[in-house]
Amino acid sequence: MADAAGRLTQLAKEVLGAPLPVRIRAWDRSESGPPGAPTLVIRNRRALRRLLFKPGELGLARAWVAGDLDIEGDLYQALDLLAEMIWERPAPADKPQRAAALRALARPEIRAAAKELLSLAGAPLPPSPPAEEAGRRRGRLHTLLSDRAAISHHYDVGNDFYELVLGPSMVYSCAYWGTGEDGVGTLEDAQRDKLDLICRKLGLTEGQRLLDVGCGWGSMVLHAAREYGVRAVGITLSEEQAAYARKRIADAGLADRVEIRVQDYREVHDEPFDAISSIGMAEHVGQARYAQYARTLYALLRPGGRLLNHQIARRPLADEEAYRVDEFIDRYVFPDGELAPVGRTVGALEDAGFEVRDVEALREHYALTLRQWVANLEKHWDRAARLTSPGRARVWRLYMAASAVSFERNRIGINQVLAVRTPESGASGMSLRARAWQG
Repeated sequence: MADAAGRLTQLAKEVLGAPLPVRIRAWDRSESGPPGAPTLVIRNRRALRRLLFKPGELGLARAWVAGDLDIEGDLYQALDLLAEMIWERPAPADKPQRAAALRALARPEIRAAAKELLSLAGAPLPPSPPAEEAGRRRGRLHTLLSDRAAISHHYDVGNDFYELVLGPSMVYSCAYWGTGEDGVGTLEDAQRDKLDLICRKLGLTEGQRLLDVGCGWGSMVLHAAREYGVRAVGITLSEEQAAYARKRIADAGLADRVEIRVQDYREVHDEPFDAISSIGMAEHVGQARYAQYARTLYALLRPGGRLLNHQIARRPLADEEAYRVDEFIDRYVFPDGELAPVGRTVGALEDAGFEVRDVEALREHYALTLRQWVANLEKHWDRAARLTSPGRARVWRLYMAASAVSFERNRIGINQVLAVRTPESGASGMSLRARAWQG
């Protein structure tokens, strides 16, 4: 079993058709690969069994979460180097290409590589998935019950844990950077500026009624009530978030103006609202429910009311039917979450009756935000692992770092879409000057 790293490096080159851009250190302390590059640490042969029984992203994710794999060196650099080879490899688009790919896998050298990998992996039994993995769902997606379970998996991991990662703002969405003396500012500054930007886009004024869909820990409704004098309702499906938000509101002396409910957006029936904010929530809605989501929010607004939809978007595909959620994200991070191109989001809002007035892309802002969250997690690593589990902390580190790289590589984006329920008279209430909220 000597020089396991060298053997693995050669096998990877044969299977992938190109040398690995990172070094490998194996369980026998052997190393191989480009000097000075980040090092993929394979702590045990169980990692190989995970890859053999679940080739691709899910096997890698399970090995990472279980601690069978690690990265030494710059994690972002490693993910950037591996992205094109693993996550961004184009899938065969048609039957002839798929047939050619299958023939390639049947080549003698590939069969020999698979046999060699089996020998290196040791015992043949597949390892059990890490405990942090969400169970496979059965039945219809995005029912009231299934959405509550999916939200609980992601958000009910402890408010103390989120405080470590998000910082005092407790805002779990893309910040808005660029106003500090250094041209960037602090995370707290950037999150406050994001909330204020949304309030200005919505044109909030004292006495208006705001609905915040997916209110999280209450930061948006707190800011809107304190700074703009609105009456606000925040809804979430997380009991832990709701309890935390209610305490913050009581401590701020705003309980008479802000209400927090554990409620689905489909269960809100006390319209009309003057404005609706939906910040980082629509990714949970699902493609099959998005038209209903848009129609529901439209019906909850008064004529002339505004919606600010802040949502991650993926790039459009030549074959949209081929879209699949990343397995790591689906199993460990956001069960049942789905991303759509921004054009589809705009189209669904328009189909529901909205007039879309502005779309602002904030892709680079989210990469900066995620890097700040990763830094917070790494700074408080031991406590974060105690508050949840070492596996859950590893999930978050990989998810946030990989997401930052995805934003930086323009694989995904994020957009604020401002839409109005324009009345029949056509009076939108918007300024004649574009983006008047910028001052």
